[in-house]
Amino acid sequence: MDRIDQAIIAALQRDGSLSQRALAERVGLSQNACWRRVQRLTDMGVLQGTTARIDAKALGLDLTVFMMVRTRHHNADWARIFRQRVEAIPEIVELHRIGGDWDYLLKIVTSGMAGYDRVYQALIGNLDLEKVTGFFSMETMLEGRPLIAPPGR
Repeated sequence: MDRIDQAIIAALQRDGSLSQRALAERVGLSQNACWRRVQRLTDMGVLQGTTARIDAKALGLDLTVFMMVRTRHHNADWARIFRQRVEAIPEIVELHRIGGDWDYLLKIVTSGMAGYDRVYQALIGNLDLEKVTGFFSMETMLEGRPLIAPPGR
């Protein structure tokens, strides 16, 4: 990946709706050369679709909670059931298996404390969890920064 590939990636992260012409102009390539690079980056799995950034508050989703989960079960069957439960709750927008004292980190975006309680009840119902805690975001100070490939990649 060279500096032009990185420029394409950075430009598309800032604005995924750029036309092929505008993207090519931004990175200093012809449209055909730019299109070939975008196709190659897509084939490599670097570019994975195009999405829109949404203002959660504009949708009435005014509460972000980071939930930590610890379990006594560390086997594939339990993890599969847990993942299926999480995937069935649309307010859970991220799930991470983590190292350290906790096993999972979930990002929940919902409408107020009542919305969080609905998510919490849906998650814990008939699921053996050792410990669950939530950290409530008071302010998003930095979000959606572009990913930058390390030098030499």
